Amino acid sequence: MRRTDVGEADRVLLIATPRGKQRIVARGVRKTTSRLAGGVELFTHVTLLLAIGRNLDIVTQAHVLTALHGVRGSLERLSCAYYMAELYDALVQGELEQPAFFRLLVQALEALDSTNNSDLVLRAYELRMLHCAGYRPQLHRCVITQEPLGEHAHSFSPTLGGMLSPAQRHADRYAIELSLSAFKLLRFLQQQPFSALERLNISDAVRAEVAALLRVYLRQFLERDLKTIPFLAALQTAESPREEANLP
Repeated sequence: MRRTDVGEADRVLLIATPRGKQRIVARGVRKTTSRLAGGVELFTHVTLLLAIGRNLDIVTQAHVLTALHGVRGSLERLSCAYYMAELYDALVQGELEQPAFFRLLVQALEALDSTNNSDLVLRAYELRMLHCAGYRPQLHRCVITQEPLGEHAHSFSPTLGGMLSPAQRHADRYAIELSLSAFKLLRFLQQQPFSALERLNISDAVRAEVAALLRVYLRQFLERDLKTIPFLAALQTAESPREEANLP
């Protein structure tokens, strides 16, 4: 997920594993003759053999499972991958057994590798990461009364953790007003697999609305914005407008 050059040819790597995050060292990996170089590229799914070191474990072998060339071959996808890694790093605490986070990161990067809707993959990833972290937003029932929500619901409370029914919309004066299209998209992203995102054609306005809402919701738990957000926003601004399609 992250790497730092040290010495003349070594790199310290931050990796995601089913057992949490771990810092390791790849000796001599920056040499042109290194056999490890291809196996320790950023955003590569690999099996590593490690030797126990005094401070950091040392990579001795690397076998690539998924190379994700599509991610590294596109500036937009690469930027999204950095964002995914940063969010993982922010939510996963140390070297703890957290296989659900790891599986989600792998699935999201694989989806990103070939998608035409990279921003929607990010939104689905954010919702699933929130679920893994215990902060799943309530989108199908009123967060106060637990009554099922229909299409007239249009207020989301980041503080309370979900949607408000029309009768409860004043329970949080800082609740975010949400369009019906954005509400439907959020529920779709929360429930459907990554593969289902490829058939969506959503307007830029609705995409931006959902992105802004999830940014506010994530900020509440992280107490900051992620560093990759401004660059992602600049890339999305440069894209051409898209027409909106109706969601069920």
